[in-house]
Amino acid sequence: MREWLRTNEMMANDRSVKPTGCLRAWSVRLVLHWYRNHCLSLLAISLVVVVGCGQELEVEYPDREEVVFWHFWGGRDRPIVQKVVQQFNASQDQYVVRAIAMPGTNLDLKFFLSVAGNDAPDLLNHDDPVVADWAHRGVLTPISELASEAQLQRLQTWLFPAARKLGTYQGKLYALCNGLDIRALYCNQTLLEEYGLNLPKSLSDLDRIAETIAPAEAGSHRKRMGYLPDPRRLWSWGIAFGGNFADLEAAGAQDKITADAPEIVAALSWMASYSRRYGPSQVAAFRSGEQALTGTKFPLLANRRYAVVMDGQWRVRDIAKAYEAHPNQPQPAGQKTEIGAGDRFAVVPLPAPSGGRSDAGWVNGNFFVVPSQARCKKGAWEFMQFWTGFANSESLAAEACAAGGWIPVSQSVVNEKVYQAAIVKQPLLGEFVRLARSTSQVPVPALPVASLYYQEVIRAAQEVMYRGEDPARALQNATEKICNRLQEVEP
Repeated sequence: MREWLRTNEMMANDRSVKPTGCLRAWSVRLVLHWYRNHCLSLLAISLVVVVGCGQELEVEYPDREEVVFWHFWGGRDRPIVQKVVQQFNASQDQYVVRAIAMPGTNLDLKFFLSVAGNDAPDLLNHDDPVVADWAHRGVLTPISELASEAQLQRLQTWLFPAARKLGTYQGKLYALCNGLDIRALYCNQTLLEEYGLNLPKSLSDLDRIAETIAPAEAGSHRKRMGYLPDPRRLWSWGIAFGGNFADLEAAGAQDKITADAPEIVAALSWMASYSRRYGPSQVAAFRSGEQALTGTKFPLLANRRYAVVMDGQWRVRDIAKAYEAHPNQPQPAGQKTEIGAGDRFAVVPLPAPSGGRSDAGWVNGNFFVVPSQARCKKGAWEFMQFWTGFANSESLAAEACAAGGWIPVSQSVVNEKVYQAAIVKQPLLGEFVRLARSTSQVPVPALPVASLYYQEVIRAAQEVMYRGEDPARALQNATEKICNRLQEVEP
């Protein structure tokens, strides 16, 4: 390893030595710097930044301007990305998009290594709350520098409110969404009916489902729960309870972070009531059992493990796939694996308490950003418009969204025949699309500390639900920590 490092360090310092394969000298220097200042375990991660690895399309148009496009899609979604790229390249004669897959984690590290090496991609697609942080650092190009004034005005009404919020920082649009992720309650309607229960329309309905299907006095060896809150979902329940996680209009950092707002404390207290009912250790043990599920198995389908689960629209495909694998097959008496014979499913919005918000929840999604260093910004902007449907390409955008089970960012794309046909084929998707229009679908606040904030709220919820911490105290601690960090970033 040391000999390898010395050899490559000499290569990096000798400009006459050209990098071989997809490894560039600047990436070696950056990796070595990171190695010296951090740890060897990150070396392999850093090397993944090499531009050209994961390339999905050979350049077929040498006379065109190249748009280097990084994305994270893999598996069943990657062919959809490849098709969109091919369609764009065939639709015009000025640009050619070269898509490079960056699957796995550490996309942020790879991106900033490319920025440090002055070799950033022209376009990047992400789904984490990084827009505000990256915009604050000055590494993103505002959409106002790419679009005309008329296009900017049209975007204000063309995009769903949630899509606008996801791409905006301090009143400026920095990212263009191409798909929204919405959460709602998936319900095994057949299982509920077996217990004489209806679909949940209120919090008391959810509590009744939990108490009926999994009584507290039944003991610790449970194989099924009616409903069980997930600490990650405080972001959704806090909004449904009427809370706001930030006041972006506040003058000082100390007043911007509001994770300890009464409504959010109330939401976490309600979520923690399930831990008090069953015991924190039992809840944690039941949750840990899901780690044994293969791949990305949907817990709702795993031996009817739950009657109700909060999750996103991508699970509609899982249910459809399970139906295809088990089309009304009779099950052994007393056993229902995967989907039981005749099991029917429904999707309902999060019920809210008095004073809460209807059709509410936490939203995130996929979005395009153009780095400040991009060499072909115009081409990146043209491709962004093409993919999202904004360039009068709604039909192609609808086709991609239907294939991926994604929620479009505009009603004009939803209205396309191909997407309406997808909703008819998979009716559960329709409720998620309806919720996507709601102004009460709220993302992580657009702050330079958004990623840290997201994790700290979840950590606070875990402390309360699994370790018995007081909800108000845990959220106050999280608020203070993020306020202090925000003061460092925004002095």
